[in-house]
Amino acid sequence: MRNVTVALWGFGAMGSGIARVLLERKGVDIIGVCDTHPAKEGKSIYALLDIPQGERPEALVTGDIAALLAKKPDICVVATNSFVKEVYPKIMQVVEAGVNVLTIAEEMAWPSAQSPELAEKMDRAARAHGVSILGTGINPGMMMDLLAVFLSGCMTQVSHVRCERVNSLSPFGQAVMVEQGIGISVDEFDRGVQDGTLAGHVGFAESAAMIGDALGIRCDGFEQQMLPIVTEVDRKSPHGFAAKGHIAGVNMTAQATAQGEEKISLLHPQQIEPQLAGVDTGDYVTLTGTPPVAMAIKPEVDGGLGTIAMACNMLPFVVAAAPGLKTMLDMPVPRCVMGDYGAIAFGRD
Repeated sequence: MRNVTVALWGFGAMGSGIARVLLERKGVDIIGVCDTHPAKEGKSIYALLDIPQGERPEALVTGDIAALLAKKPDICVVATNSFVKEVYPKIMQVVEAGVNVLTIAEEMAWPSAQSPELAEKMDRAARAHGVSILGTGINPGMMMDLLAVFLSGCMTQVSHVRCERVNSLSPFGQAVMVEQGIGISVDEFDRGVQDGTLAGHVGFAESAAMIGDALGIRCDGFEQQMLPIVTEVDRKSPHGFAAKGHIAGVNMTAQATAQGEEKISLLHPQQIEPQLAGVDTGDYVTLTGTPPVAMAIKPEVDGGLGTIAMACNMLPFVVAAAPGLKTMLDMPVPRCVMGDYGAIAFGRD
């Protein structure tokens, strides 16, 4: 009997949060972390997290991912980039080392939506090396796609899917702050939208594709919009700051259509410290059909903890999965794994 061994690539807000949770779980060991931040490199994760090491194996931060992969962990959690094209070479390096991959890169929730050729290459490589790849998170990966798919299981017909997530960006790290344009001026925001340098929420195309594929809705059109959320007061989160009159978040919307008819509607206003603007957060799924289904979760499921939880809870199932590129539609129903990771990953009693 042995524990699941894990390497982490990225030790920012999400990577370090994933480490904290895994250190509380049974049957799992972190063997090391890859991160090039000078304040972290060479240090023990226990010192960085201010957690007693106890009887756990030492886990140091290194800038050399090859050396870490040479230890042959069962899985590597990649918590660095958001886009398929950026995370692709990292995933391939891990796969070619014969190691399973779990990533929280948003576009990896359904990589074929915008990068079908790279998705095919990753699938072929994973199968060739006998490992599996999964992209997951709170959104995409759960609240605005998989949850709607799950709820549709009690329906005999679905004519329209509407998912809305009103959430706080405060738990997320610097990368997300940059993607959302937190703290920039309205003029900078408008330029970023026009020239495509401002990402806003990443994952609408992936969520729409997941829902469409799962429900058999053949959408032939997709559009998304970005509008600024301008703060009327100074707002400060752990990793972002927006002065009065500057951007505190982005109101994202998207529509997927079939023969001109809107079939999937996605609405996602997100900002740092929304309570300072009197905004109540929440998650809402409305399915039009037979019978109609409407779900509301108030306040929102915490975005930071939710992403961390999805990564940690799906981890042993990725190790146990058959080789290939997977999506959440291929995996067991997500659940909070309080038992032994090794029992799930290796099938031991």
